[in-house]
Amino acid sequence: MRGRRSGDTGIAPGASVRRQKREEVTLANLNFVVHDLTPEDVSKGITDGRYLLVDVREPNEIAAEAFPDAVVVALSTFDLSAIPDPQGKQVVFACRSGKRSVSASLAAQAAGLPYDKHLDGGILGWKAAGLPTRSGG
Repeated sequence: MRGRRSGDTGIAPGASVRRQKREEVTLANLNFVVHDLTPEDVSKGITDGRYLLVDVREPNEIAAEAFPDAVVVALSTFDLSAIPDPQGKQVVFACRSGKRSVSASLAAQAAGLPYDKHLDGGILGWKAAGLPTRSGG
């Protein structure tokens, strides 16, 4: 199989592969960590004023069911500047099951923010723990 000549793309053969590998090494050296918090821990932290819950689910999900005290910043249009100043609180990300909230935490850390916590199990775990939700966003 023949590749394109460098004149075809303006990029030397293999350049994009080398760039990608360099980025992977850089990310691997950062060692981001995301801490899992239980629904009970998050609920108590919100009540005690220690946590700011940021729900990264989509608007249609929020419209169906929402956390009572969360700020909404959808992951699909994730903009860290949309997260309000936590005013001394620790930011905790939440989603449906816990996968997108980990992605949000990693993105925040990659941007230099200390947001390293997420709600393990998401709103599904929250409800399973018997904690309240509200209808509509």
